[in-house]
This record gives sequence, structure tokens and C-alpha cells, in this order.
Amino acid sequence: MAGISYSDLVTQIRNYTEVDSNVLTTAVLENIILNAQYKIMRDIPIDADRKIAQDNLVASQEHANLPAGALFVRAVQVADSTSDFNNPIFLEKRDVTFLDEFNGARATGRPKYYAMKGGATGNTNTTSGAILLSPIPDATYVFKFHYNAMPATLESDNTTNFISLNFPNGLLYAALVETYGYLKGPADMLQLYEQKYKEEAQKFALEQTGRRRRDDYTDGTIRTKIDSASP
Repeated sequence: MAGISYSDLVTQIRNYTEVDSNVLTTAVLENIILNAQYKIMRDIPIDADRKIAQDNLVASQEHANLPAGALFVRAVQVADSTSDFNNPIFLEKRDVTFLDEFNGARATGRPKYYAMKGGATGNTNTTSGAILLSPIPDATYVFKFHYNAMPATLESDNTTNFISLNFPNGLLYAALVETYGYLKGPADMLQLYEQKYKEEAQKFALEQTGRRRRDDYTDGTIRTKIDSASP
């Protein structure tokens, strides 16, 4: 499938399920299609939604709000200079309990670790979560968020988006899973489309992975350069 519009997706959902608009109303399908997109965004980190935001940390600042619309954080960098991003390092991701214990001693210095505080939600920069930092900054630093942002969702007044144009089969199967769940339809049909969705998602995820460089810090694991012997 080369791509799918909102209206075509609505039609296909009704055709596949053989359920008309008396049950699958416009409002019901809008919610189903939105939930299908959220499922895809949770399951697959889409590189087209990757963003970078830069800001300053000041002394004694223990946390920083995530950028508006952040869905999840891929990596955080900190550098000494606020003017030219000198000597940047990637922070290691830890859990909140680790940072609470570390910061309990009120250690200060250049941050080395971060932990999610509240989780990213895709909302505004005051409600989409934050990161905790450790050690607590002892001076002004510049930092960069590498993150995935909430994309424009497919809706009746936004008839195509990246997912519908580049992952149409997966979007259809995800929507059918949501639809059969809503209809409390046959379990075998729900399982069928769940399996089809997983197969499409695996292929799409491999496409995303293939576009990435080896030094991406997508999983919070620090990669150490290893010098190979000259041939």
C-alpha cells in the first residue's frame, strides 16, 4: 500500500469489519484511529519525529523540563560552554532512586547522570515531564535534549501524516486491533490483525534502525570507542 488517507482508512476499517457507520460512528473511529497511532508511536521510535533542543543549566538546578511535545528522551548531552557547546558528554541514564541517593549527599559538579521525572507525555513543556540531574550543577552548563516529539496525528482535518504515508499497512492493522477490541469481536480476528501488525511493525522498525548511526544513544547505554589495529 502506497499510503492511506484518513477517509480511506475509515472506509477500510468498516469494510474489513463489515460494520457500518451506525456502530462505527465518526466519533468512534476518530478515537480508534488516534489510539492506533499512539500504539505505533509507543512501539516504534520513528526517526522522522526526532528533535534536538538546547538550553542552559544554572548552578543548583536539579531538574530540567522536557521540551514541549516530547514523547520520550533518546539522549542528553551537557557541555561546559554556553556559547559554542565545548567538550560535550552524554549523560548516563539511571533510575530516580539512584539519583535520589546520589543527590542526598548534595554532591555538586558537572552532571553525569539523568533520570526521568514523570515521564514524557507529548504535552507542553510544563506537563510533558522532566529529567533529574546528578551531580547537581555547580555552574552554568549548556545541555541538549535528543528526543522524539509528538507528531501531527491523522484526523479528519489532517488527512495524511508520516505514519499514514510511510506505514499504511501497519496503521490499518493497528486500527483493526483497536476496532475488534471495541466491538468485542471474535478473538481469532483480533489475534490475526495483532500478528499482522507485529509483522509490519518489525519491518518498519528495521527500516528506522537501518537509518541510524552506530553512535546513537537511543537506549541510554554509553558506548566506548575501541581503537582497532591498523590493517
